[in-house]
Amino acid sequence: MTDRLRSLQDLQALQRELKLRQQAEEERREREAALARLRDREARLFELTVGPVTVLPAANRVLLHTGRPEPEPRQRELDEQMAWRQALSDDFDVDSLLETDETLSFRRPEIAQESVRKLRRGHWALQGQIDLHGLRRDQAREALGQFIHDSARRGLRCVRVVHGKGNGSPGREPVLKARVRRWLVQKQEVLAFVQARASDGGSGALIVLLQAP
Repeated sequence: MTDRLRSLQDLQALQRELKLRQQAEEERREREAALARLRDREARLFELTVGPVTVLPAANRVLLHTGRPEPEPRQRELDEQMAWRQALSDDFDVDSLLETDETLSFRRPEIAQESVRKLRRGHWALQGQIDLHGLRRDQAREALGQFIHDSARRGLRCVRVVHGKGNGSPGREPVLKARVRRWLVQKQEVLAFVQARASDGGSGALIVLLQAP
C-alpha cells in the first residue's frame, strides 16, 4: 500500500512538472510571437503611415561615381581683373619715372640695354598680338590690359601691340599711340618694348617683352 501511494505521488508530481513546462513553453511562444509582431510593425511603419507601398522595378542603369570638380579660384581671378583695370591710368607720367627715347623704346632698370637691342632686331619670335584699331579709349585700355595679363599667364615672352599710325584720325594724329605707351609701362608683366620694325608695323606698333613665368 505504501509503495502504491508513493508511486501515485510521483506520478502526480511528474504531471505537475510537465504542466509547468507546457505553460512555460506557451508563454515563451507568446512572447516570441509578440516580439515578431512588433518587429514587423516597426519594419512596416512607413507603409502603415502612408499607405500601401509598391516596390518599383530595378532600373537597368549603371551608376557612375565621378570625382568632384576642382574648385575654381573665381574670387582670385576677379581680384586680378580688378587690379589690372585700376592700374591703367591715362594720367600716368611716363617721363618722370621711366627712361624713354624718341623711338618710344622702354626698359625697366633691371633689364640690360642689350635686351632692348635684341628686341629691336627681332631676336625673340612673336608669340601673339593684339590689334587695337577701331576701339575707343576705354575699350582699348581694357583689351590691352586683358591681353597682357593673359599672355603673361600663358608664358608668352614676346608679343606685338598694334595701335595704328593715326592716318584715319582727325588731324591724322595717332590717338592711341601715346596712351598705349602709358598703359604698358604700368603693367608689371612688361619688361621692355620698342617700336616695331617696318616689316612688323613700324610706327603703328610696339614689340613688347614680357616677364618669364
